[in-house]
Amino acid sequence: QVQLVESGGGLVQTGDSLRLSCVASGRTFGSYAWFRQAPGKEREFVAANTWRGGAAKYADSVKGRSFIFRDNVKNTLLLQMNSLKPEDTGVYFCAAASGTRRLPPTEERDYDYWGQGTQVTVSS
Repeated sequence: QVQLVESGGGLVQTGDSLRLSCVASGRTFGSYAWFRQAPGKEREFVAANTWRGGAAKYADSVKGRSFIFRDNVKNTLLLQMNSLKPEDTGVYFCAAASGTRRLPPTEERDYDYWGQGTQVTVSS
């Protein structure tokens, strides 16, 4: 049974850093990603990478202050976010896709498995 379980969200202040974790179990994947959904808005892409690594993609809104990577030993997907802004507030979801790709997809429809989400709130 495939499971993705996020953790690491919380209430932080503008300028703080946060590391989100997602423990993946049940199989290996081709790509993984983080999406987020702000209140009243649709879910949007944040970052993605291939399972092998080295092909990270970032949304323009987080580029330069975020880092997506994977802990091979713990089978954990990670998103490091720095210099957080109030507009980073939302529920963050990890997602995983089967199949090997040269580049990770950035569309929700390309991801087969999803976590339940973790809330991140950035106060001004």
